[in-house]
This record gives sequence, structure tokens and C-alpha cells, in this order.
Amino acid sequence: MQTQKLQTLQTPRSLGYHMPAEWEEQEAIWLAWPKNEETWPDRFAEVQEIFLQFVEYLHTDQEINILVDDKYSEAIVREKFKNKQIDISKINFFQIKTVDAWMRDIGPTFVVDQKNIDEKETAKEKRIAMVDWIFNAWGNKYDDLKADDIIPKKINEFLNIKRFEPKIVLEGGSIEVNGKGTCLTTKQCLLNKNRNPLLNQKEIEQYLKDYLGVSHVIWLNEGIVGDDTDGHIDDIARFVNPTTVAAAYEDDKDDENYDFLAENYNILKKAKDQDGKSLRIIKLPMPGKVIDKKTGKRLPASYANFFIGNKTVVVPIFGYKNDEKALKILQECFPSRKVVGINCTALVLGFGTLHCISQQMGKW
Repeated sequence: MQTQKLQTLQTPRSLGYHMPAEWEEQEAIWLAWPKNEETWPDRFAEVQEIFLQFVEYLHTDQEINILVDDKYSEAIVREKFKNKQIDISKINFFQIKTVDAWMRDIGPTFVVDQKNIDEKETAKEKRIAMVDWIFNAWGNKYDDLKADDIIPKKINEFLNIKRFEPKIVLEGGSIEVNGKGTCLTTKQCLLNKNRNPLLNQKEIEQYLKDYLGVSHVIWLNEGIVGDDTDGHIDDIARFVNPTTVAAAYEDDKDDENYDFLAENYNILKKAKDQDGKSLRIIKLPMPGKVIDKKTGKRLPASYANFFIGNKTVVVPIFGYKNDEKALKILQECFPSRKVVGINCTALVLGFGTLHCISQQMGKW
């Protein structure tokens, strides 16, 4: 009984770990090389080019860890990087087979301990760990993608760090932290019955506290139209510093996203952080209606799906009038970093963009 009690206490929070904010120094970025042509029919070459651009912008400031299926795949990808004159020494390849490339959701969440160093453990063992959530392909929507649930375990065969298993369904795109104790998420996703039907809001919130090392959770409501993830937070609200949130906002009252985003904006305006202080909320425009020309359906295009690297912030743009406005707003949010855009019109056909394909690993 005593052993079981001790095991119960072994959560990241109980051991001093927490999920750092994305703008904190990163050791590496994890990606999975895109090879599933069914995800991006007719636009596959463009999607691979977007990945190359993404790495090109970020690789000078931190390491890039890329999953590839095998030696043959690795050789092909290496050649692509060389052709772009990208410094291959900053790229690490891991031969781990994936079904698709959505590393934010299929990969682990990395947590760090920057305070408690035990002399009996090495700094790496003590200061970096991973949380291995259950991935059920966004509420059992894609049976073939469920095989990617194994990815965190496979990654840890290489890293050999502490791995926590909460035993609940959660994707990395559904959580956003400020590194000081506050987490943003949505009810549409984490309270959806296709995720954890036996858990209520209070219970899920406790998991977030225990496994992300946060003390306070702000619940927004619904995500944007076209999002097959059931409202991931990384399309609608992102911390840009510990006290400021960039919130996706639609000015057109006739747009189907207007009511959802206005409601979330008002929740954020009234919200408090972990210290009971109000947050500063910046309106980040939406690009407007980005449509899949083959199906006529609206795609989940959002400037909020940006990735914050050590020195560069990479933003998805779509060739729409608000592109430059969004880049300017985000440059003001990150004055010490360079903000750049990549046209992600092809990538969003798979229902996600830059934040969705990447997962940061904090510095230890």
C-alpha cells in the first residue's frame, strides 16, 4: 500500500517539474518529416517545401530533431536540406516511423526542473522529462493515425529521460502555458466526450496542474470553424509573454467565427493569472475565409498557430490582406526576435500549420 501511495505522488508537479513557456530557451525542436500524401493531396511537394523553410528559419538558433522512417528516408531528407544549403550539423535524425507529421499532438510534452538538482542524478536526468499523453487521433476521427500514439515511447528510447504517463487523452495543441503557473485551454476540446468521457472539468483541471506544473487554468469555449481537433487553443489564444495573450479576433460580424472568438476574447478580458492579476489581451486578426477549393469547405487558418523559436518567430500566412497586419502585431509582441511569415496555404489543407507540426524541448 505504501508503494502504491508513493507512485500516486510521482507527478511532474510533485517532483518539481513544469512546462516552460515557448519563449524560454529551447534545446531543440521536434518535427516528423511529412510523407503522408493523403493528408495533402495534390500539394505534397509544397508542404515539404514549407517544412524546409521552417527549418531554414530556425536551425541556426537551436537544434532540429526530425523523425524519419528509415535509412532510405533519412538519405532523401538529408539531400533536400543540403540542396537548400541548410547546415546539416544542426539537424539530428531519428529513425522512428510515423503515420503523419503532427508532432505537437503525437509527440510528448517536455517539462523541466530548473530548481531542484539532486547531486545523485545528472543534470539531464533531473532537469528534463516528458509527459506521454494518450493520442486517440482527435476523438477517434482517424483510425489509421492512432498508431502514432507510440511516438513518445519511441523518442524516449533515444533520450532515456523520465517519462510520465497520465493515462488520459490530450494533445499538445490543446494546452498553452505562460511558464509562471497559468494554462489556457478550451472546453470544446478537453471536455469533449470523445476524449475522456469519465472525467469532469475539475478532474481534468487537476491533471493539467499535476502534469504541467501549473496552478491556474483559464477555460475558453470554442475554437475556429474547420478545426477537426475540436477547438485547439493554439489556433485561438497564445501567450506572448507571462502577462499578455494574443487572441484571435474576427472583425466581420457576418463571419461564422465572429461569435466564438468574441466570446473567448471577453473571457480573457475578465480572466486573472496565477497571481490574481488581469491579463493584457491583444487582438490578433483572422485571415478571413481560407477555403479548400476542391471541397468548398473552410480551413482552420489562423495566425495564432505561430511557433516561437529562440531568436525567430515563424508565423503562418495565407496570401490574404491581414497577413502583414498580423506580422506587424506579432513583431511588436516579440521585439527581441525576428518575426517572419511562411505561406501555409498548402499546409493548412491538412487542418493545421506551423505550431501543429512542431514541439519544443526546453533547455536543461
